[in-house]
Formats: sequence, C-alpha cells, structure tokens
Amino acid sequence: MPNLFDPIDLGAIHAANRLLMAPLTRGRAGRDGVPVAMMADYYAQRASAGLIISEATGISRTGLGWPYAPGLWSDAQVEAWTPVTAAVHQAGGRIVAQLWHTGRQGHSSVYGAQPVSSSATRTEGQAHTFDGKQDFEVARPLTLEEIPGIIEDYATATRNALAAGFDGVQIHAANGYLIDQFLRDNANFRDDRYGGSPENRIRLLREVTERVAAVAGEGRTSVRLSPNGDSQGVDDSDPAAVFLPAVKALDAIGIGFLELREPGPDGTFGRTDVPPLSPQIREAFSRPLVLNSDYDTREAAQAKLDEGVADAISFGRTFLANPDLPERLRTGAPLNESDPKTWYSRGPEGYIDYPSLETAEA
Repeated sequence: MPNLFDPIDLGAIHAANRLLMAPLTRGRAGRDGVPVAMMADYYAQRASAGLIISEATGISRTGLGWPYAPGLWSDAQVEAWTPVTAAVHQAGGRIVAQLWHTGRQGHSSVYGAQPVSSSATRTEGQAHTFDGKQDFEVARPLTLEEIPGIIEDYATATRNALAAGFDGVQIHAANGYLIDQFLRDNANFRDDRYGGSPENRIRLLREVTERVAAVAGEGRTSVRLSPNGDSQGVDDSDPAAVFLPAVKALDAIGIGFLELREPGPDGTFGRTDVPPLSPQIREAFSRPLVLNSDYDTREAAQAKLDEGVADAISFGRTFLANPDLPERLRTGAPLNESDPKTWYSRGPEGYIDYPSLETAEA
C-alpha cells in the first residue's frame, strides 16, 4: 500500500506526496473578486502539499455569492492570480483553481441579482454578505436557454485559470452549491432534461465537465462531490442512485482525479449518519480518489490508503493552521489549532501568521 509521503500522478499533475490542501474559503480578496498580494504568501507557505486546491473561485459575477471571495472572470483577476501561482511554483508546489457557482447559497446584495438554482428553492438560515448575515432568498430556476451560458462561464474561467498559471482546475460540484443543487432530489424539482431521473440530474455536471476538459485537458480537470448526507440544506433520498452514475460518467470523461467530502456522525464541520459512499465509488472510479473531512491525524489518513479506499487525502482546516503540515505529520510534531474567528476575516491575522516549525524555532 502507498504511504502518504509517496508521490502520485493526479492525471497530468505530478504530486510529490499524497497530502493535498483542500479548498478553503478565506474571504481575503477584494470586493471585486481580485486577489490581493498576501494571497501569494498564504499559498506559497503551503506549497509543500502534494497539490493545493485553491479556495472556491467564482466563474462569473452572477455566480459568486460569497463576499470577498476571488473570481476568474476578468482580466484584472487573471493578472492578480498570476503572482500567486508563480509563488507556489517557485516554492516547488502545484496548484489548481476550484471553479465555483454558488447558486442559491448567496444573496442578491452580493450577486447583484436574484440567486439562481435548479428550482425555486430557498436555503434555511442566513447568507454571508458584505453587510453581515442576511436571510437567504428564494432562488430563480435557471431556464433551458440560460444553462449553455453557465457552461460557457466554466469554460471561460478555465481558460483564465490556465492563463494565470494554474496547473489545472477543479469543478466544485459539492457542498450544496449550484451543481449539487441539480444533482440532489430535495433541491431539483425540474420536469425537463435536467430534472427527474438520476440521468437527467447529472446532466449539468457531465456537460460542465466535458466542456472544462475540452479546454484544460482531461488530466488537468478534477471534480469535488459531497455524496453523503445534508450539505447546506441540499440532500438526496437515494445518494447511490445519483452519485454512482455521476462518478461513472466522470470516469468515462477521463478526469485526472475525484475528491469526495464525506463527513461522518462525529464531524466537526458538518455531520451526518448517512454512510459514506466512497467504498462503492472506489469500485466505480478507476482514477485517483481523494477523500476529505476530519482526517486530522497521520494515522487516520494513512488508514484510508491502507484500506485501498483512497489514493490521497485532502486536509482543510489542519492545513489552514499548519503551513508545513506534511513535515509536521511526517515527524509527529504538534499541530497548531486554527482560530475560527479569523477564518473569513480580512487581514493577515489567522491567514499568513500561523507559525511553521522553522519559524517557531527561530
């Protein structure tokens, strides 16, 4: 069985180890979605990851519902991302851009328009906005005529990611955002070719992935799914019936790797009693499979590799607080704890000031 510290080819991307940095929304970009200079420091500090998956990054102004998150739809954003990817590469790392359409998980004060989704549904609770928390709004269903434009937004963002120096892209199809809202039956009530049967509900995911892969190449395209349990109010009555066909479709396209976010009953950032689908997905997907959620120790992560369920593990909040996480896990060094109060704050605190082993000893 492979070791966490063994190299792996994730499609066309060679990773020096199997500890990936999971996508982490941090809210440090400008109001216009343009990255700021300290983002280069943040990502370069974490370049010892086998692969960095960037924070979720908007594919369009009308698809980005999170305040101060970055985008990849404008020339200014491409220009500002370029020194970020260069800093990662200079530090010996690899980085892909996670492409994001938030769907109903945003607010009109951020989008500049009513949120869109698969159907006219509303998330319970409140959205993050530039003016603090506000109640989620009822989304407007996308029309058949609008969907090709959404798909093309993914293609444009992919071209921009490559122009900015990213090594590839990941399609965010998880966590209750737009594509997930099409996949799962408690959010998708359409009666056209994008709704109803599992085959129809996976159509948007398949079409987006085909289009992105045509731009980036299959080996530089990856996907994130969250198949088990509720995720920001999005859920499915029979996850295997929709996600196993979805995974088979992704395997047929030939994507470089698949990442699964699978919280458990004791999850620390979302929890569910719905059993993980990763064992079945492992049988259906022939390429590298990456697991995510609460693998905060070397032993827990290595166990999944030993079982043959995963080829690599992505670490989120643990990487947030430990820029040199691979070295800490390799040597058994203690881990820094992340501070939730600074996860989405605006400044360097809790962002680029977590100590590495090297700086702690200085």
